[in-house]
Amino acid sequence: MNTLEIEFNALAHKVYFSEDALHIILLDDREVAAPIQWFPRLLAATEKQKQHWRLIGHGVGIHWPDIDEDISIKTLLTTR
Repeated sequence: MNTLEIEFNALAHKVYFSEDALHIILLDDREVAAPIQWFPRLLAATEKQKQHWRLIGHGVGIHWPDIDEDISIKTLLTTR
């Protein structure tokens, strides 16, 4: 039996970058941040490429078409 059960109904709403991190605002206003170093394609991308993103599956993930990068919200929430 698991001592902790996480509900994965978190959906992305907005994306922005700080100097060293990717930030995702969820529909319920929570914010998830991860080091940009975790995503080599985003790390190497230009500002224009980073700003060109779209939601996948109504917010279950984010896609950057210019650099062919996909990030799942579930993966971000379960990565340690």
